Amino acid sequence: MIPFNKPHLTGKEAHYIYDAVRSGKISGNGKYTKLCHEFFEDKYNYQKCLLTTSCTDALEMASILIDIQPGDEVIMPSYTFVSTANAFILRGAVIKFVDSRKDHPGIDESKIEELINDKTKAIIPVHYAGVACDMDIIMDIAKKHNLFVIEDAAQAIDNYFIDKNGIKKPLGSIGHLAAFSFHETKNIISGEGGMLVINDERFIERAEIIWEKGTNRSAFFRGEVDKYGWVDVGSSFLPSDIIAAFLYAQLEELSIIQNRRIEIWKIYYDGLKDWATKNDVKLPSLPKFSTNNAHMFYMVFESIDERNKIINKLKAKNILSVFHYLSLHKSPFYKSKHDGRTLENSDNYSDRLLRLPFYVELTNPEIDTIIQVIKS
Repeated sequence: MIPFNKPHLTGKEAHYIYDAVRSGKISGNGKYTKLCHEFFEDKYNYQKCLLTTSCTDALEMASILIDIQPGDEVIMPSYTFVSTANAFILRGAVIKFVDSRKDHPGIDESKIEELINDKTKAIIPVHYAGVACDMDIIMDIAKKHNLFVIEDAAQAIDNYFIDKNGIKKPLGSIGHLAAFSFHETKNIISGEGGMLVINDERFIERAEIIWEKGTNRSAFFRGEVDKYGWVDVGSSFLPSDIIAAFLYAQLEELSIIQNRRIEIWKIYYDGLKDWATKNDVKLPSLPKFSTNNAHMFYMVFESIDERNKIINKLKAKNILSVFHYLSLHKSPFYKSKHDGRTLENSDNYSDRLLRLPFYVELTNPEIDTIIQVIKS
């Protein structure tokens, strides 16, 4: 069986976990948590990073930080994971879903502004497959209407937006806040895990308090206060240092992992592009304003039947391929709350998009086998 995903190990994870255990501090915000924070802040120039137990937690922290209140409206794509919406639903927000682009599953930036009213609080662009949304457009809209931007960068580690002046900006560094995932299906993993990035300094102090269960504990350990107590809302968002130790081993080999993933992506693309053109199948589209972090390789078929035939054909050859999100505006939970707009592109991706096996240990002969099965 060629699985859809296989977690990659660098070989140092167990060593660093053992080191963390021997240090006598395996709760949150230990040695390896600090090393991970420093890595991201130094490499990508993020103002402040806080590891979390998941990307979901990072989004929930963001929702608290921008003070979402019942009735506030938040704009996001329908074609995304449920956590993008849940983080704001939990605080009483109303979600206004936007359709996807025709050329890419990411949010259609041209459909955002028409949904803004005096209740709108934030825009949540999702960098689907790690590919950047047009952040120039989104940030201009947000500035015009005084809205917050929270980047859902769950899939977007080590990818860049190229702005209108040709300047490359790391995804997660552009919005007021950003959330990353280190789930085992991502490029860089810690099993479960995530990170909140704070790019607006007015949120930094409060983010640390929310992260520490609503206390100023971190300030106490830095000697900034003589005792700590309960000063705000919060929860136990910070992960064990064991998780951070695993993650740090991955970060040390980020470039090696990324280089191999890009190789795999190119083999798929070069091997399938002529076949895809002849059979009206769309391969991943990279807009001019995004680089490629090779998070996934997908195909979009003309119909759900064609997609299912390929899934079944691959499965018969012991190759596991999977579809992806189901439009949230049609979900059992939210369909009665949706305003009735048709989101055609989002539904098309739900019905027609197929993801192929993608992981570092996937060999070139295995990729060739997958390509030949599809072509045959």
